[in-house]
Amino acid sequence: MTSKTAGSTPPDNVTPQPRALPKVNKITARDITASLKAGVSDFLARPVMSGFFGLFYAMFGILFVWTLIWLDMIWMTIPAVVAFPLVAPFAAAGLYEMSRRLQKAESFGWSEILTVMARQRKREMGWMAFVTLFVFWVWMYQVRLWLAIILQDASFSDLDGFLTAVLFTPQGWTFLAIGTVAGAFLSAVLFTVTVVAMPMLLDREDIDFVSAMLTSIRVVTENPVVMLTWAAIISVTMLVSLVPAFLGLIVTLPILGHTTWHLYQRAVTPAEG
Repeated sequence: MTSKTAGSTPPDNVTPQPRALPKVNKITARDITASLKAGVSDFLARPVMSGFFGLFYAMFGILFVWTLIWLDMIWMTIPAVVAFPLVAPFAAAGLYEMSRRLQKAESFGWSEILTVMARQRKREMGWMAFVTLFVFWVWMYQVRLWLAIILQDASFSDLDGFLTAVLFTPQGWTFLAIGTVAGAFLSAVLFTVTVVAMPMLLDREDIDFVSAMLTSIRVVTENPVVMLTWAAIISVTMLVSLVPAFLGLIVTLPILGHTTWHLYQRAVTPAEG
């Protein structure tokens, strides 16, 4: 009778243990203030590189709106501008990597940052991009639905006509009210699942996108007032930055991106080792 070598095969009755989620910390308004200071410091440390990511995001927004106008989709321009900040967390991946390296006092150039960003396509960040773009698509689709239901008789041949129908008619006010509620809900959902998930996926290779989203949800639910404050800061800053033809994003997007990294560092306990 032959004996089996110990350890040659795993026991049949052993069940793989689920991976523990990262520990979530309690944070306060002071953490937001400290993170903002660190974010501004990161921006000033590399203003050209940081500003590049803001400029790229702003130029993409301008091109997106111009394309809608060129396609005579005037009615989509305002919803597109309002929804455009939804994809900002994914656009800030390079900023997170910059802050990570600055925090560790590591030297880096364009090639190091762009290489890290390119590698995210083969990691879990791609799934988070899908989640972000899906919410953006839902936003645009529901706007089109409510326009068809509420403003079906209005004329949108030009931007002035669209603004008149939306801002100066009872139907337009109804559309704005419903759109605001729906948009606020979608924005809250996306913020909740991505606020720390994006920087976490870039920072830790041992985390999958589902675990990152669950951790992000825990950060928000365990620190509701602080995270609601941070969400309000992001929303107001981004919307104000859109007013000067998206150009305010050249500065505000990098600062918000760097700040988000430092807030993530305070909200989630680092991996051991």
